[in-house]
Amino acid sequence: MYDPVRLAALVAVAEDGSITRAAGRLGYTAPALSQQLAKLEREAGAPLLVRHHRGTRLTPAGELLAERARRVLDELDRARQELAVVAGLSGGRLRVGTFTTVGVHLLPPVLSAFRRAHPDVELAVAEYEPPRGVAAVARGDADLALTHTYEPAEAAAVPPGVVLEPLLVEELVLITAAGHALADGTGRLPVSALAGQPLISSAPSHPPRRGVEGALTAAGARSAVECESPGYALVCSLVSAGIGVAVVPEMVAAMSAAPVQSRRLEPAAFRRTISVAHRGVESGAAARSLRALLRASFGRAGRPGRAGPG
Repeated sequence: MYDPVRLAALVAVAEDGSITRAAGRLGYTAPALSQQLAKLEREAGAPLLVRHHRGTRLTPAGELLAERARRVLDELDRARQELAVVAGLSGGRLRVGTFTTVGVHLLPPVLSAFRRAHPDVELAVAEYEPPRGVAAVARGDADLALTHTYEPAEAAAVPPGVVLEPLLVEELVLITAAGHALADGTGRLPVSALAGQPLISSAPSHPPRRGVEGALTAAGARSAVECESPGYALVCSLVSAGIGVAVVPEMVAAMSAAPVQSRRLEPAAFRRTISVAHRGVESGAAARSLRALLRASFGRAGRPGRAGPG
């Protein structure tokens, strides 16, 4: 079965004639949209797009699928509108919390799909660096919030009345500057190989990262730069400049604006779990609808072999 989000991406490229323009309209980054289209081509079993110097055009197979996709998406939109009336989703306000990586790379197309389905529901989006989003849901300041936890780490207590629902698990990978000695190789790199390497620490004072930083220090990596900002853009830029190496979520490495090389680690014990915090049975219809979209979208965002770019 074809993913409606990917079908919508194909239709947008057909209409705009450019992956970059279609990505801007849908709320994706261009690399993220390209990944979705590549997955759709694998599902279809045929090339759907041809890139040229002025943009992108559809192959005959792409034109055929786009034509059918328009009909499917129109029917889904009508069904969502009719169900919204039945479910009481014809108004109200939904308060969504997020953190930077997901807010930039994964959440926008989900909110776009929610907006198409429920145009009368007002959306409010706030940024909460984990674990603050969980606290915001507990206080009633947010209806649901995207958050994350890292491994290795001590499990944090979840406030009463809040449910933490895992959406996606991704490995943490080593990133280096292009041409770095540790990037030379295709197999997993033993964590012990980081001994003596200058490490750019990702927010060492940030609770979700403390266990990871401690494990890297125990492996012999030496602290070179401590980034007190929890965002990863600065970390990637410093790594790209050759100041040190870092261990970051796979999504961060793939979406980095600064050129970096990545390599998986052995053992594969370093992970980040992205979850949605909500109030369970007390959640409203709008929150339940968005959670369903999150499950569908994030479940397909993970890499093969997962249990499921702060």
